[in-house]
Amino acid sequence: MFTSENWKEYELLDTSDGERLERWGKLILIRPDPQIIWHNAAKHPLWKKADGIYRRSSTGGGKWVKNDLPESWNISYGSLRFVLRPMGFKHTGLFPEQAANWDWFSDLIRRAGRPIKVLNLFAYTGGATVAAAAAGASVVHVDAAKGMVAQAKENAALSGLSDAPIRYIVDDCKKFVEREIRRGNKYDGIIMDPPSYGRGPGGEVWKLEESIDELLSLTAQLLSDQPLFFLINSYTTGLSPLTMQYLLELKVRSRFGGKIEAGELGLQVAQTGSYLPCGSATRWSTT
Repeated sequence: MFTSENWKEYELLDTSDGERLERWGKLILIRPDPQIIWHNAAKHPLWKKADGIYRRSSTGGGKWVKNDLPESWNISYGSLRFVLRPMGFKHTGLFPEQAANWDWFSDLIRRAGRPIKVLNLFAYTGGATVAAAAAGASVVHVDAAKGMVAQAKENAALSGLSDAPIRYIVDDCKKFVEREIRRGNKYDGIIMDPPSYGRGPGGEVWKLEESIDELLSLTAQLLSDQPLFFLINSYTTGLSPLTMQYLLELKVRSRFGGKIEAGELGLQVAQTGSYLPCGSATRWSTT
């Protein structure tokens, strides 16, 4: 399991009955999580003192049933700072479990001893983008949602990276990759965080398990002659870490050698000391 022990301003306090109790800075949130299938396990006293509670609806979707949260607030992870906002689909704009990946590729970038160019696809609000830029890489940040790209720029500014070599692009990721292939552009590091389900630019429905082979084949063509790393995240239940590892073996390791590690991302629960699984990561690197 990939975890980060370096969070100071985020904490997973407790879990029970399909919900997680979290501290984001000084604010306490309760949000749903389908992995939490155990019942009557809530012990932490802050369950009764949440500032924000998001509940799912039995008919689909959900809403904040309690929202005493500010419109936005900031938290830090080391030198990185992020703006948080309570969003319509339970999100805050940050996935804290991803800090384990930030630590991993940031170390590779710092130790590379050469300029590193990173492509961040499905880049959301830019957690990985600011981590890579802070480590010294130049980054191309691509996401189809204009609002998420705008928030990524906010995060870079908060982290003192307004002048860092980050290029922000609002585009369909697959179409961008196809154009980059035609242009002959190459990258030393690639980060992919694709959604489980989405719609293409023409409204066509796509599922990650049906699309990942083609998408990975295309994206691997963008690796430079001296690539450093390739990271794929997955929150899709049907795609195990070993399935993603096999794909990277075929598409990347067979060409460049190196090593692959695959596993679940996790957050430690303060109340019990156990770890909550939060998706998976598959990592290829040359070292």
